[in-house]
Amino acid sequence: MDRFLDETEATISLGTRRLCCLLNADAASFARAAELLHRTTGTRLSAELLRQTVEQEGKRLLACAAQGELACPWNAGDCTVHGVSRLYLGCDGFVASMITDGEKKLRRSLAREKRRHLQTKPQPLPPRKTGAGQRYKEFKLVTFYDEPAEHRLVSITRHNHHAAGRLMRRDGGRCGFFEAQQKLAVIDGGPWIINQIKAQSLPMTAVSLDFYHLAENVHRARRTCFGEENLDGYTWAQENLHLAKHQGYEPLRDLLVKWRGTLRSGTQRQSADLLINYVTDRREMIDYPHFLKEQWQIGSGPTESQCKLIPRRVKGRGQRWDGDNAEALMALEAAEQSSLSSVYWKNCANRLN
Repeated sequence: MDRFLDETEATISLGTRRLCCLLNADAASFARAAELLHRTTGTRLSAELLRQTVEQEGKRLLACAAQGELACPWNAGDCTVHGVSRLYLGCDGFVASMITDGEKKLRRSLAREKRRHLQTKPQPLPPRKTGAGQRYKEFKLVTFYDEPAEHRLVSITRHNHHAAGRLMRRDGGRCGFFEAQQKLAVIDGGPWIINQIKAQSLPMTAVSLDFYHLAENVHRARRTCFGEENLDGYTWAQENLHLAKHQGYEPLRDLLVKWRGTLRSGTQRQSADLLINYVTDRREMIDYPHFLKEQWQIGSGPTESQCKLIPRRVKGRGQRWDGDNAEALMALEAAEQSSLSSVYWKNCANRLN
């Protein structure tokens, strides 16, 4: 009986694991999450044990998703607008702070120095993981959503753009994107996103350039050619954006080419060339009159909002992460945003108890 009780108490129950993940999502640190767990339930876990519990849970969730065990609770049939099923694809990248190998070596030396003064001999430290080669790392986010963004499926990867492309195809199958009558994408125009949509042979109805990113490039040229606060520059920018929105690519490009001919400064001409090339490379994505006529979205707000929500826990002040651990924490938040948490805890996580 003593041996049985020891084995039972050496594990963490399903309910405690779930609470650890839930409290950690909105906590500033693992120590704060451990304190909240003790205050709310009376359960004492060290910050280190809570960290290990949460990170392991996120890695199990990623494994379940990769094995196809997390069924999406909605499909294209639930995403209809005026009797037509419509789904959007969004994709973007963001950076998070990594812990470098030099920082890991410093931490290990400080830990050894601290342990040297303990009265009792502690257990040996676990093997040191190799740190990142650079301070920052880009993560990729892929999301599918309906018109009001009430149904969402969000996934995250720490790997390269090819992995993001595979997520597009995998999650498209999970949520029924390929069965939707209207399959749309609103993206920031990054070449790697466009290339992955093509490489994965996604059958898109239309791909739109996010209007905000077009405006960003127009205003970048405005600042270079007119100055920061010049009223003529603002008038010029508004004229170009209005033309793009209501007449499309061809009139916009003609106006930009005509405007470039009036410039004399080499710096101004170079800025104009960058804007013209940006617009020309995305000519098929600047068909805003057609998109608006069909009542399709031309803004990537749902994707941008997820790029702020998903990494909020790993972007705390002074925090540094291993790539796999950061991905695990963000995977838990992505599941929460996708309404998949209950599916995971019911069908996958309880196997460990």
